[in-house]
Amino acid sequence: MLNNIMVYAGKKKMSINEDSSAIFHFHQVLRSFVRACYAIRMKDLTREMNTNPEKNFPLIQASLSDKEYLNPTLVFKNAFAEYSIKDFDYYIAIAVYFSMGVFKNAEESSLISPYIHLTKMLDAAHLILERRIQKNQ
Repeated sequence: MLNNIMVYAGKKKMSINEDSSAIFHFHQVLRSFVRACYAIRMKDLTREMNTNPEKNFPLIQASLSDKEYLNPTLVFKNAFAEYSIKDFDYYIAIAVYFSMGVFKNAEESSLISPYIHLTKMLDAAHLILERRIQKNQ
């Protein structure tokens, strides 16, 4: 859904043809996700990491650098060193706003960096969850 929102936000003559309640739900879920990321940014999860290089596949690593793959909390620390929760809230609201209608003068450049941080946070959160599941098996 995040990719769909960003695709629509960058196009000038399109709008999302979904129920607006789905867009509102997306907005609320993403805001909650940002707050959860903010809460775990201070945790040190390196002890849970499998540093075996044989298991470091590019598809699992996704958008994360090697350092971020080994310590996903770096993603959260970097994101919140550059942007506050209010900044992410603004970004999410702008992405949803521009996705709901046809606008000609969207500030696309201001949407790219927060989008990259959100994508990395999603990848890092997924990686943390996968490692926690493996640890409990």
